[in-house]
Amino acid sequence: MKQNELVHVVPEARTPRREFLRTSMLLAVPAMLGGVALPKVAKAAYVPPTRARGTTRLNVKNYGALGNGTANDTAAIQRAINALPSTGGTVYIPAGTYMIDAVKSIRLRSKMHLQLDPAAKLVAIPNAALKAYVVLADKVTDIEISGGQIIGERYGHRRTDGEWGHAVMIRGSKRVTVRDIRLADCYGDGLSIGAASVWNGTPIMSEDVVIANMVSHNNRRQALTIGRSKYVQVHDSVLSGTNGVAPECGIDIEPDLPEDGGYTDNVVIQNCVVKENAKYGINIFKSVRNVTIRGCTIERNKSCGVVTVGCTGIRLEANTIRYNSATGVYLQTNSSTITITGNTFYGNYARLGIQTRTAFTLTGWSSRIERDILYKDSVSGLKILTNYYR
Repeated sequence: MKQNELVHVVPEARTPRREFLRTSMLLAVPAMLGGVALPKVAKAAYVPPTRARGTTRLNVKNYGALGNGTANDTAAIQRAINALPSTGGTVYIPAGTYMIDAVKSIRLRSKMHLQLDPAAKLVAIPNAALKAYVVLADKVTDIEISGGQIIGERYGHRRTDGEWGHAVMIRGSKRVTVRDIRLADCYGDGLSIGAASVWNGTPIMSEDVVIANMVSHNNRRQALTIGRSKYVQVHDSVLSGTNGVAPECGIDIEPDLPEDGGYTDNVVIQNCVVKENAKYGINIFKSVRNVTIRGCTIERNKSCGVVTVGCTGIRLEANTIRYNSATGVYLQTNSSTITITGNTFYGNYARLGIQTRTAFTLTGWSSRIERDILYKDSVSGLKILTNYYR
């Protein structure tokens, strides 16, 4: 699947195994590397959860939305959301292009599904705000967002500073599913997950967030930020082409204000493609614990594939990590309890030229694989089990 290609979905359906996953992931790891047999990785279909909500179904066009690419449809879509009963339900956005005031945001309620037709686009109107979100889930529960595309305004933004112009912001919310959707061209992130501020108390963390079959491409800061939160899953998604403002990663797992006790806990990233980002593929940075990265292809990022700093309980299993401009996996300051097993590495530190070597397996570390795995003395509890190299 091409990076800028819209994901095809069927509304209100649990889509069958995604074609882009079948092609990109199954071809990512050949069955043999120079006579070395590789492990078989199960690619069972992941079915994201449906969140609890009522049966009411509202069409935004019945509330004044035009979807003609010129009218500001923010208020009309919000009217439809506000019209849902207390039991919740589905707000449906038909095919069309809907211009959205991201400073005001489409604000979701609890117990609702924001369902975009596959041919529907929400497009941010250019603004000069430091913080603006096309869709905002703020301290809500049992939310689902699916279908179509959400397009940012990175090319029309009216200032040069700032980094918080997101397609979707999930803040202090629980039981959230984002699926079958494309997020692109944002001034900040495609999708950001974090905590909500409260007065005189502990920030409310986001919890139980599931992302499945999402394409997040050509955003300025991150394809996906996983901030202060717990129990986050990312499945079958493509996170690519981030460029513009640091950190410029495919996935940045980094809690807000870790020095004030913020943390991120229990993250699973599975069967994803993380590629061609301007810095790291995946950054795991300070006060992050219990992260599993499994069955992913992490490739052609402009620096390292995976980087850890000050985190614990990391497992890299059965991934293909290749052709990154710098080290495939770089483990840094005070990272601990890390297991690396069953991965396939090749072509890393590509900025020095692709290294030619005969395929081999290795348990543990040696200088033969320093382009693929590198760690500092401050790293503890590191287990490098059997991996595959060529």
